[in-house]
Amino acid sequence: MKLLRYGPVGAERPALLDTNGDIRCLAAVVRDIDGFALSDAALKMIAAIDPAGLPKVEGTPRIGACVARPVNYICIGLNYADHAAETGMPVPKEPIIFVKALSAFSGPNDDVKRPRGSKKLDWECELGIVIGKKASYVAEADSMDYVAGYCVCNDVSEREFQIERGGTWDKGKGCDTFGPTGPWMVTKDEVADPQNLGIWTEVNGKKMQNGSTRTMVFGVVQLVSYVSHFITLHPGDVIATGTPPGVGAGIKPEPVFLKGGDVMRLGIDGLGIQTQRVVEA
Repeated sequence: MKLLRYGPVGAERPALLDTNGDIRCLAAVVRDIDGFALSDAALKMIAAIDPAGLPKVEGTPRIGACVARPVNYICIGLNYADHAAETGMPVPKEPIIFVKALSAFSGPNDDVKRPRGSKKLDWECELGIVIGKKASYVAEADSMDYVAGYCVCNDVSEREFQIERGGTWDKGKGCDTFGPTGPWMVTKDEVADPQNLGIWTEVNGKKMQNGSTRTMVFGVVQLVSYVSHFITLHPGDVIATGTPPGVGAGIKPEPVFLKGGDVMRLGIDGLGIQTQRVVEA
């Protein structure tokens, strides 16, 4: 099942994507794709509905982030061995956790704003884990009980802000529009193995990232458990699990960074495709 949100910014409505690719409104069933809608009971209720009986959304509405504003948007750094190698950094012994500002949270096809003074704007396609129920001190054996589904995330990053301006990574990760999420959340029953998904990025039509979640250092099961030992996860929270190689900062001999007018297109097998145009803030 593919759940999504459509409509203007701040006024999105819940929906599902039927097998024909049509958007079917769920507003009469749930108020939003939020903590309630992501519970096991609600997901079973929605799955039992015949989509043909739901209102069909006509036209091509804006697609919002696939879940309502989360409590936590957690990111994992350097979680692909081959990405760590391209950055010249060691593979972490434990997951690197940072939190993306919620003001960065945006729709999958919304414009990405290049911040004022930005010189090194970069892309990072990532598998997102959507949490389905409150998780604290979860054992790895129980991790999947807390997963509602998966989505595509773009952990947009400004490398100079992140690395060269002092302090933690947050200032290079949390600018407005730096968190495109969606286009939809795919429930976990439709993803046979989250550790065997192709993941890619194109910039202006050129393939830049072409990896697989097989090369993640810490997988979904480990990450849900690990993060829950430091941060209580809430229904609707997102964990962006790191990116494969092919980011702009890792290109040799000269890095490549985004400028106004550039177009990013990102996707993960079975989870959909995002497209963003870079505009000047």
